Amino acid sequence: MVHGIIDIGSNTIRLAIYDIKGKQLEMLLKKKFMTGLAGYIKDDVMIEEGIVAACEAIHDFKRLLKNFNIDNIAAFATAALRNVKNSKEAIIEIERMTGITVDLISGEEEAFLDFVGATQATVIQDGILIDIGGGSTELVIYQGDDIKSMVSLPIGSLNMYKNYVQNIFPIEKDESNIRQAVLDELGKIKAQVYGRQEYICGVGGTMRATVKLYNEIFDLEVDNVELSIDKLKEMVESLTLGRNEVGMPTNDNLDLMLKIVPERIRTIMPGVIILLTLADFFESDHLYISSSGVREGYIYAKIVK
Repeated sequence: MVHGIIDIGSNTIRLAIYDIKGKQLEMLLKKKFMTGLAGYIKDDVMIEEGIVAACEAIHDFKRLLKNFNIDNIAAFATAALRNVKNSKEAIIEIERMTGITVDLISGEEEAFLDFVGATQATVIQDGILIDIGGGSTELVIYQGDDIKSMVSLPIGSLNMYKNYVQNIFPIEKDESNIRQAVLDELGKIKAQVYGRQEYICGVGGTMRATVKLYNEIFDLEVDNVELSIDKLKEMVESLTLGRNEVGMPTNDNLDLMLKIVPERIRTIMPGVIILLTLADFFESDHLYISSSGVREGYIYAKIVK
């Protein structure tokens, strides 16, 4: 069975087409638009331009799916639409304009689906799973297949950039504000997430972009998925070295970012600051990246079952 999955996120809207055979998934094609829906939120409301932008991406995906004669389509939305006051109205409008039913998943459900997807693809060490999206960050503390706790924080790489950063890179004050925002949210749920977690399993676009930069800077194989937290801090120091007083990086660092992560040039640093703040909070030493996450989890939990 060939199935198209549309993931409506705060940074990106993605289509992934899978061939599903039993519990085996093969990705046939993927496409994304860097729509930046979180940037269309004003006073906690998704404005009309954001709804139209989402619909334009979905219409493009529908045309592609029609060309491949794929009728099995599932769409879900995460933080960009669940964290706004007009969430229900926005979903109804998107469904009306596109003819696609959109499943609005909760933060806790997103965390669970991240875990399901990651554990199907990767042998994971006991620790914490982290998915840093554009508008939220999901945390799952686990031992083996046993989930100990899971939460969703209303902070992500795009809304932290939007709230605190004036230029391409955050300056020291911006970094401090982002770290404090993360710690403030952790303080609200400290009874649910606590204790040292040596290993971080990273899923999602921010994590994949981070490892691309890491591998380039430290001259590692492109398929490396293991990162040292200490080396990751060195990477941040290297990238921010020489930035000016308003956050513009050096020409060399700007060229590097444009080469490796052009679509995330503004959001990658806020995302990495969130990651390192969490790593310090949980006293983590190691990070490894899973190739699967919420979309694969959605298939396993809601389609394959």
